[in-house]
Amino acid sequence: MSVTNNSEYAKAGVDVEAGYESVERIAPHIRSTHRPGVLGGFGSFGALFEPDLSGMKRPVAVSGTDGVGTKLKIAFLMDKHDTVGIDCVAMCVNDIVCAGAEPMFFLDYLAMGKNFPARTESIVAGVAEGCRQAGCALIGGETAEHPDMMPADEYDIAGFSVGFVDHEDIIDGSSVIPGDVIIGLASTGLHSNGFSLVRKTLAGELNNLDSYVQELGCTLGEELLRPTRIYVKPLLNAIRLFGKEIKGICNITGGGYYENVPRMLHEGVRAILDTSAIPHKPIFSILAKKGSIPEHDMYNTFNMGIGAMAAVSESKTDAVIAALKNSGETPVLIGRCSKGEKGVDLIW
Repeated sequence: MSVTNNSEYAKAGVDVEAGYESVERIAPHIRSTHRPGVLGGFGSFGALFEPDLSGMKRPVAVSGTDGVGTKLKIAFLMDKHDTVGIDCVAMCVNDIVCAGAEPMFFLDYLAMGKNFPARTESIVAGVAEGCRQAGCALIGGETAEHPDMMPADEYDIAGFSVGFVDHEDIIDGSSVIPGDVIIGLASTGLHSNGFSLVRKTLAGELNNLDSYVQELGCTLGEELLRPTRIYVKPLLNAIRLFGKEIKGICNITGGGYYENVPRMLHEGVRAILDTSAIPHKPIFSILAKKGSIPEHDMYNTFNMGIGAMAAVSESKTDAVIAALKNSGETPVLIGRCSKGEKGVDLIW
């Protein structure tokens, strides 16, 4: 996060002093995420982390990287930037936990047309909140000004996280068998996928994001910026309690059900999902009606109310659901696995 104090650099469009101020503003947010393993502070050329892997026979690193996508356009329109950092963390760590791994540290990359320190602080504060929710440390990152490449009032954010799991405990869906049940975890709403379609469908409403929508119980802008739920702690708790009875986990991100559910299965196993069990989220009904979007396309784009799923031994159904509820989740029995071609069928 270092910058060079050079007046000619400032004339070229890079505000050095704003960079210094941003670092001072974000420092306490970064420190608030630190956990055992963090070495030193931040601001070094390389971020240092020493994981405690003493309980693992064969540690395996699991990494994930992602961004927030065009959901950022909503943040720009609303000039509200304190939730997109949570989304950025969620998109990475929710992938990592699908392998049964515990995310341990996170780095972000924030590129902007112009550095406004208060806005930068708001964005990074969201990243720090996401890291606290996931239990991982924000140990470094980069804030870059890109004058002439990006509009001054726009930015992009991406992140990278690393977790660890013992090789013998990797969750890869290879043990899923016909008869296993599928438990879904409720989403907070759209999360961070499909926003190109959202913006196209709601183009006429994007100038009225502060308008209250009765069906939603909030303004349209509040609904669209609702941050992605982070499932790391509840799922890790279930894994610790039930071990290999948790056989597969999938994160419902881009590609919806049709692309993501098969990723926790193997050849010869098919998922049968009951859509009537999915918690109703009005935003999806609004989008489908407004855009005349076919059901297949809705389930192939959005999470539709379920942000993650787990394939679990049938005998542990009630116990796993109870554990997830105790962790603050809203789990539902959404389907089961059957013999057949690898894939997913939705029943209505």
